[in-house]
Amino acid sequence: MKKLLVVLFLIGTQSLYAQYEFEPNKKNPFGKYNPEAPKQLKDYEALIGECKCKSVSRKPDQSWAEPVDMIWRWKYIMNGKAVQDETLKADGKHSGSIRQYNKDSLRWNVHYYSSSTISPVLSVWNGNKNDGKIVLYREQKAPNGMEGYYRLTFYDISKKGYKWIGEWVDKTEKIVFPTWKIECIRED
Repeated sequence: MKKLLVVLFLIGTQSLYAQYEFEPNKKNPFGKYNPEAPKQLKDYEALIGECKCKSVSRKPDQSWAEPVDMIWRWKYIMNGKAVQDETLKADGKHSGSIRQYNKDSLRWNVHYYSSSTISPVLSVWNGNKNDGKIVLYREQKAPNGMEGYYRLTFYDISKKGYKWIGEWVDKTEKIVFPTWKIECIRED
């Protein structure tokens, strides 16, 4: 009887874990893409894993600050149907995002959070991957009140790493002012 209970328990446990086979685990520490997820989830495929990065942003006088060392870690979540990333920065300002593709609007919804600014409502960027770049936007006025967007762009994406830039752009995207840059190298 005890052996039968152990066997039934093991079968039940295996079927429970089988339904979450795309979650991070010992074999796949960053999870796996779930084939039932939108194919656009593969937009982030080359970023999944961990990179060592250099982050540089503008100081109040608009000059560039010294680079900050950073780890950028990416994984599949929600049983392989979404992507989560987190940054661990040497200056203690950590952040992350949850990325879901909306099949109805045909765009990415990226929800951002940070350890330095705790917000009751997460900031949201929207966008898509085009010509090898992932470009996301959020409406934001310039300091002078001009209407525009804060644009985030992942580019030069490969298995070796990627680059990222945050820029304020006007509505026509002819005026571009970069405020933050990150370069990442995969070391595995």
